[in-house]
Amino acid sequence: MPTIALRTVVDAPPDRVFDLARSVEMHTESMAASDERAVAGVTEGLLDAGDRVTWRARHFGVPFELTVELTAFDRPRHFRDEQVAGPFEAMCHDHYFEAIESDGETPRTRMRDEFCFRSPLGPLGTLADRAVLERYVTRLLTERNVLLKRVAENGDVNE
Repeated sequence: MPTIALRTVVDAPPDRVFDLARSVEMHTESMAASDERAVAGVTEGLLDAGDRVTWRARHFGVPFELTVELTAFDRPRHFRDEQVAGPFEAMCHDHYFEAIESDGETPRTRMRDEFCFRSPLGPLGTLADRAVLERYVTRLLTERNVLLKRVAENGDVNE
């Protein structure tokens, strides 16, 4: 199962970064290029332990829905969302937030993403994971983190 690991340093306190990462509005804004939006479950505000949300999006020109549940929640250190229905055979996304030493008065957070997934169709799915999806998902998560960092440090997106 491919695992994508990203680290992003944000000049903001962990609780702010944590809350932005679980915001439905922030997620929608960060995935605007794929027209991703919440269509069922919790469709606005902050996701909490046990919450489910169904996202509808278009990737590679194909519409799909993905329902995830927050299966682990320890504010402001960690949360995990896992697919309960959708296009993957399996998918989980761990979000970690750690306060780190600051250069000045502004608190800093190391945000770490670990995104694991496996496509259906056995060997064909494995080939798709390696040839296309790993790079594509890495780009999506990186773009999301760039926006999350900008908003955490400078404000906007439904403050």
